[in-house]
Amino acid sequence: MSAVNDEALAKPAEMADQIAAASAYRLAHEDAELLSSDDLRPLRLQLEYLKPERAMRAAGIKSTIVVFGSARILSLGDAAARLDQVQSQNRENPGRPNAHTEMMAALRAVKYSRYYSEAQRFASLVSRRFQHEGRREFVVVTGGGPGIMEAANRGAFQVGAPSVGLNVALPHEQQPNPYITPELAFRFRYFSLRKMHFLMRAKALVAFPGGFGTIDELFEVLTLVQTCKMPKVPVILVGSAFWKSLIDFDFLCEEDLVSREDLTLFSYAESADDIVRQLETYYGDQVPSATTPESVP
Repeated sequence: MSAVNDEALAKPAEMADQIAAASAYRLAHEDAELLSSDDLRPLRLQLEYLKPERAMRAAGIKSTIVVFGSARILSLGDAAARLDQVQSQNRENPGRPNAHTEMMAALRAVKYSRYYSEAQRFASLVSRRFQHEGRREFVVVTGGGPGIMEAANRGAFQVGAPSVGLNVALPHEQQPNPYITPELAFRFRYFSLRKMHFLMRAKALVAFPGGFGTIDELFEVLTLVQTCKMPKVPVILVGSAFWKSLIDFDFLCEEDLVSREDLTLFSYAESADDIVRQLETYYGDQVPSATTPESVP
């Protein structure tokens, strides 16, 4: 026993290095393994609430407008380039597999690109109106990705206004679009905290055509308003033909699954100007005060 201790004591520097390198010796807030453990989930949730909240308070953001929509919708330029590419490939090899399918997809991309343009224009209009003289009202907030999200952040960027991007860690990682204000670009682990930040200052929700994510966010808001868990705000669905084809709200009423009154929780719009007019009708010149965190579950 004594021999073993004597041998160990002959290497005190190495022993001290081993202690310093051990995970137990790390400061708790620097221990990534600890912070990623199941026991620390409550702390991670709190951090994902606090980090964006502190940044948005520091930026003076009082109220926001949330813009949702598909990440797959392209700008007109990108959609036209895709169509040209498919047409060229079909001319060179008209009998190639999936030629018709690819052509239909390219034509749809051109058709839906108008929503990219309208989202970009809407964000420019609303940002220019409310972001002058350093005001931070009706700041555009998106999910921070490509497609409609990029278009909305881009519209604010073009008029020199800040905008927020709330990205989320996904199995197939998406990059934040380049038009988000850098200090207002956040990345979340938890969808639940991301949704909370979408709504804490929201004074309107504008939903462009989209898939599961857009539909999820839309019905989240409709449910919260319907159940009085958040104040009523304008919920505007852009592209009535799309939304009426996707969801038969009248059928829900006919089957007594929702009330006719519930259908007044949202409206339709076809263009950026139409969206702005509806917001003007709802709010007039009165800029609403910020939603308090306590009013959102």
